[in-house]
Amino acid sequence: MPRTVSRFLLTVVPLAAAVVWMTAGPSGQSTGQPSTKNGDWPSYNGDIRGSRYSPQAQITADNFNKLEVAWRFKTDNLGTRPEFKLEGTPLVVNGILYATGGTRRSVFAAKADTGELLWVHAEFEGQRAVKAPRQLSGRGLSYWTDGKGDDRIIYVTTGYRMIALNAKTGAPIPSFGKDGVVDLKLGMITDADKQIDLENGEAGLHSTPTIVKDVVLVGSSFKEGMTVSTHNNTKGLARAYDARTGRLLWSFNMIPRPGEFGNDTWMNGSWKDNGNTGVWTQISVDEEAGLVYLPGESPTSDFYGGHRPGNNLYGETLVCVDLKTGQRKWYFQIVHHALWDYDLSSAPLLMDVTIDGRPRKIVALPSKEAFLYVFDRITGQPIWPIEERPVPQGNVPGEWYSPTQPFPTRPPAYARQAVTEDDLIDFTPELRKQALENMKMYKNGPMFNPPIVSKAEGPIAAMTIGTTGGGTNWPGGSFDPETNIAYLYAANSGVSPLGLIEPPAGFSDIRYVSGQAGQPFRVAEGPGFGSAADFPQPQRGRGGEQAGNAAAGARGRGEGAASPVQGAPAPPGGGRGGTTVQGLPLVKPPYSMISAISLARGDILWQTPHGDTPDVVRNHPALKGLTIPKTGQPGYNVGTLVTKTLVIAGDGQVTTTDTHPRGAMLRAYDKTIGKEVGAVWMPAPQSGSPMTYTVNGKQYIVVAVSGGNYSGEYIAFSAPTAPTTTTNSNGRQQER
Repeated sequence: MPRTVSRFLLTVVPLAAAVVWMTAGPSGQSTGQPSTKNGDWPSYNGDIRGSRYSPQAQITADNFNKLEVAWRFKTDNLGTRPEFKLEGTPLVVNGILYATGGTRRSVFAAKADTGELLWVHAEFEGQRAVKAPRQLSGRGLSYWTDGKGDDRIIYVTTGYRMIALNAKTGAPIPSFGKDGVVDLKLGMITDADKQIDLENGEAGLHSTPTIVKDVVLVGSSFKEGMTVSTHNNTKGLARAYDARTGRLLWSFNMIPRPGEFGNDTWMNGSWKDNGNTGVWTQISVDEEAGLVYLPGESPTSDFYGGHRPGNNLYGETLVCVDLKTGQRKWYFQIVHHALWDYDLSSAPLLMDVTIDGRPRKIVALPSKEAFLYVFDRITGQPIWPIEERPVPQGNVPGEWYSPTQPFPTRPPAYARQAVTEDDLIDFTPELRKQALENMKMYKNGPMFNPPIVSKAEGPIAAMTIGTTGGGTNWPGGSFDPETNIAYLYAANSGVSPLGLIEPPAGFSDIRYVSGQAGQPFRVAEGPGFGSAADFPQPQRGRGGEQAGNAAAGARGRGEGAASPVQGAPAPPGGGRGGTTVQGLPLVKPPYSMISAISLARGDILWQTPHGDTPDVVRNHPALKGLTIPKTGQPGYNVGTLVTKTLVIAGDGQVTTTDTHPRGAMLRAYDKTIGKEVGAVWMPAPQSGSPMTYTVNGKQYIVVAVSGGNYSGEYIAFSAPTAPTTTTNSNGRQQER
């Protein structure tokens, strides 16, 4: 049975925390509902519209290089062993910081100006956490207040239980659910109506609940969909609960049941024995209109849909529902009959924009395919035409193919969507020649190039980019609500060969799963699967326990293909094929970019490569003597923060350069032109999206870092302390 650590092991801490809250709280903080305007960061994205924006302006281009480390918080002891993929973004309300961390997904509160720990809460969920599809410490938590002193932290555990805590003490709220807990596995089904097992049933969540008024909105997620054991998996839901009591208010079926709109898009009754189609990323809300925006993921399985003919609503669909009732208002399916792992990865961005002289309420959806899909958020009508265009058809036995897919006409794509000959590496003629040889082992094509059955002699896979690890992924985008410019990080080198093989005997009831002919079969686990605190530890030996945990924690959604910089085993066929060329990315730079997109015009205003040129490129012997412009870094998990004047984001890799020791940089860009205007050193890559707040008149930025052998840590940077002057014995003033 799950146990609550704060009840049994930390009974003294909540009392002490309550005293600290009352006696050491910051001065000058506003009361009532928190907001970024008041210096808080009250929700995962700063607000429920997904902006990741704060008007705080003390940190500027003039002082960014002088930022000081205010405090650091290692999460190593929040669990049985360190976590190597810390993805959290903290909240700050009234000078208190709240975050998740560690292999037990603990919740802690700390003073936002010093990092001093106030209280910790953790759940001992045993086998339920060990079997969870979404491990790691999650991406954060949520805050609710009645504005009269009832302040709560609400989060989802590794084992998919929603818990409400007293924000002042960390103690569970007894009146919420059952003793502070709502079991989110209740109501999750397989088949037509089979309740999943509460201990071992597959359901979880990495993202944070969205809270608006007294309503808590929660999605659902499952294991990585590349090599799953059955297509009859748990069915995705989006649900709303009462923030005071935990009572279920409504539930929206992401796979429509008989009699519900969209059920006929699951041909041959395939709704019954297929699953997934959850909502695994952040949910955004228009509070004034009372509308909720649900980004849907792929159905089971990611690359083969022969067991689910039809368009499969609401797979890879943006669904707008009523906040009070959960009734569907409108929808738009971004991808028909998902085959590419294009699941909707990002929080919808809600803006009020004047377009062609007309005020419009819009919702803009960043995507893995590097399209920004833009709709009237009340009616669902596209702001600019979205055209259904013919796409390539495949020949995988038993598969069903949609003849067309939607293509936005504006804004233009902001990263690569296919691998053309012009995209291949061209640092030297020899490298380009090898890249062309590699490509002969793949079936190449335009966007929506469908997966193929892998053949050892070739083609071994369909070549794609911007699918599993491309474009904008779970960190999502950000925007300035004053200028209505969106700022989107995008991977631009996430090459993903999509090959299918028959699964090993007894492994799966799915006809084809992800794999490569002639290579050992490899199971693609879910994000951080195997990293939970009570998961059996790997055998000690060469490489050590830490390396084993680092590898487990590094796996994540969209990482089925090897990193384009680190390379992959060469396929059969005389060494031909592979997504790297002598260890270099198959495609030429830039490897990633930050783009500024005007939502008033639907234009890209500027783009800049993000991150130092990787060491493997800078120091490669084949490139000696060449001048390589800044390439940016491969990787899909970088989030952006927008302030009054800056766009802020950290490197996704460590490098060693002439300008800084081995590590990663937190960078600031002038948001009007994209010029880098400052950078500060971090010991490890950014692994959680940055946020900002102000306490006692000083602005801070907090970012999670981790990766490789560096375990999770939150680092707080603050605006530099202004020099003070004193008068010496000669009557002269001096700075100190």
